[in-house]
Amino acid sequence: MKIIIIGLGNFGRSLALNLTDNGHEVFGVDHKMEKVDLLKDHIANVVCMDANNESAYKILPIQQADLGIVAIGENEGSSIVTTAILKKYKHLRIISRSLSKIHDTILEAMGINNIIHPEKDAAFRLTKQISFNYALDYFRVDNKHSIAEVFSPYSFNEKKVKSLRLIQKYSVSLITVIRDFKNTIISSKKNYERKVIGLVTGDTILQKGDILTLFGSNKSIMNFVKIK
Repeated sequence: MKIIIIGLGNFGRSLALNLTDNGHEVFGVDHKMEKVDLLKDHIANVVCMDANNESAYKILPIQQADLGIVAIGENEGSSIVTTAILKKYKHLRIISRSLSKIHDTILEAMGINNIIHPEKDAAFRLTKQISFNYALDYFRVDNKHSIAEVFSPYSFNEKKVKSLRLIQKYSVSLITVIRDFKNTIISSKKNYERKVIGLVTGDTILQKGDILTLFGSNKSIMNFVKIK
């Protein structure tokens, strides 16, 4: 995918590097040369220009781009103007960073459906990591529900899923199980490979070391991780 990122502060720079590492063709844009210099040897192309100057966009491959990300984090007005310019390119999918609730309202009025809040999301994620305690990872579904990966409690070992009555007793749904399988290709002591077992049935028997992928309310998952 060809992606244009406008605003190369901490967030925009990290995004540019990660997207490049994932195989995307990234064009970075910032009006400060020092920020451009930090990325010039790491992503496909980086340009120093004023993103509020509509005529400057002629130097960008914007007609060929699939996605435009407005990652400006210092100037709300500049971010709004930049988003408005990108909106003129009808083919372009736009993701825009918001700095306030008023900014949210303006972006929504402009028809921007993909609005991001990096600082707020990072704080939410850290809060959940602390609250979930022993959860290995999780995905936020909404403010009240999440999908989390947790180690199967010792008391669940060698038991069938249907006997655990997860929904009735714990208010969580088991989506799948991640399990260590022996890998005969690797000739070493650590010859195990972690794999998803696929769809879980009531007759699936849980084993020691299994990782359970669960869906439920945040409160239900936080209570579940306390089970021994």
